[in-house]
Amino acid sequence: MSDVEPQYTIEEAAQRTGVSAHTLRYYERIGLLDPVGRAPSGHRRYTEGDIGLIEFLTCLRQTGMPIRAMQHFMALMRAGDHTIPDRIEALAAHREALTEQLALLRRHFEAITNKIEYYRALLGEHPDELIRSGH
Repeated sequence: MSDVEPQYTIEEAAQRTGVSAHTLRYYERIGLLDPVGRAPSGHRRYTEGDIGLIEFLTCLRQTGMPIRAMQHFMALMRAGDHTIPDRIEALAAHREALTEQLALLRRHFEAITNKIEYYRALLGEHPDELIRSGH
């Protein structure tokens, strides 16, 4: 049994995380990711820890966290455990913004659902006339 941690090429990391190789390089360039380990050939090698961090960054990005806020969060992580209260504050603020966004989406979802029901009811009353008239 080997104690060597698995390592992944940039293509494998991209496939595992759903993030393009270009984005992985960009994240490293702007400091979201620490410099990734390299094989003797100079090619990037991602660890399980890197993969987990990329997945978390993807979560933040897909939920609308701006890159600058992500960079700030990563700076806090690198600064050490004394920044945990600040990290909690940053994530709680992002969660609050998501809560507001979800409430807005629910209202919009209901409005669209109501419109669908309205149109279906119209079809039920006069389906042939509505279809011929193009409504």
